[in-house]
Amino acid sequence: MHRIFTTSVASVYPHYVTKVERKGRTQAELDEVITWLTGYDEAALRHHLDAGTTFEDFFAQAALNPDAGLITGVVCGIRVEDVEDPLMQRIRYLDKLVDELAKGKAMEKVLRSPTP
Repeated sequence: MHRIFTTSVASVYPHYVTKVERKGRTQAELDEVITWLTGYDEAALRHHLDAGTTFEDFFAQAALNPDAGLITGVVCGIRVEDVEDPLMQRIRYLDKLVDELAKGKAMEKVLRSPTP
């Protein structure tokens, strides 16, 4: 089991906030990205952060967005679409979305939707 699986989301969340705010984005935009990916509303997200939920439990209870499979690209030198472990892939999806938000991508592009 990878160490990140048992790490609390709350311990990483401040780093996500710092990363996006340093690039001129907001915590609200970060929360929007997380809720899009996980299906959690704002109250559920806060509950998980306050409870110290691990990444494993966080994603086990999430209703992953059906368009999450549209998330592609490289995070930490690894293509997210090629990650074989489902939990690790979900964590990498989140990392990729945070990276894109921090890089200034338009929210419509970060929150993928299939092409009609």
